[in-house]
Order: sequence, then C-alpha cells, then structure tokens
Amino acid sequence: MRLIRSFVVVSVLALATAGVVFAMSSVVTLKVEKTKIGKVVTNTQLHTVYMFRKDVGTTSKCYGACATSWPPVITVGKPKAGPGIKASLIGTTKRTDGKLQVTYKKHPLYTYVVDKKPGQTTGEGSKLFGAGWYALTPTGIVIDRG
Repeated sequence: MRLIRSFVVVSVLALATAGVVFAMSSVVTLKVEKTKIGKVVTNTQLHTVYMFRKDVGTTSKCYGACATSWPPVITVGKPKAGPGIKASLIGTTKRTDGKLQVTYKKHPLYTYVVDKKPGQTTGEGSKLFGAGWYALTPTGIVIDRG
C-alpha cells in the first residue's frame, strides 16, 4: 500500500512539473485584445504586454525586482502572430540569462503581475523602476497618454 501511495505521489509531482515546464517553455503567440484604452497587443493568455521606456533598443533593462513585477514575455522558438498582429514587427532579444524575450517593433515586451484578467491595463502609464510602462497598439505605436 505504501508503495502504491508513493508511486501516486511521484506521478502527480512529475505531471505537475511537466505542466510547469511546458508552460514556461512554449512558443508565444501575440494577439490583440480590446481594452478600455483601445486595442492592445497581448500575450497568448490575452494579458496586455507593455514596453519599458528605460530599455535601450532591444536590450532589456528590467531584471531582479523589476522582472518580478514586470515579467518579461519569454518564448522558446520563433514567436507567432495571431489575428491582427503584424508578423513583421515581432522579434526576439536575448536576455542576460540566455532566454529569448519577445519584442514588438523592437520593444522588449513584459506583462504586469497586477493584471490578472485578459484585457486589464493596470500597468499603463506606471512609472515604476525608473521609467514609464506603456501598452502597444497592433501597429506598434506606444500608447502614452501621460
């Protein structure tokens, strides 16, 4: 009985770990979502993605506590364009840890941990970590209403 119980626990942990690894190592598809600030670029889960004014070109300047609050949009493989997204504007940049961060019109992309539901834009216009955070339109224009 103990052996069976141990096997079940190990199996459940293995499946849970595999699910986490799969979720963390998947190809990102950028999409468009209608929000209170207009149509914005979103990640695969329809969460608004933001650009950070402190970034230099395609080089991210958001690490440590910044990346905890504003997780970079990470992909494994070439990101995809969903309906309404211009594939020619999608790219990637390599972070210091070697992971590929998705870019849109050369802006490294991030989500905001406070945005819990699809279409939320809580991070729009925030000045956390020394610079502004802004959503992007499907054409790659920065939505800066400040």
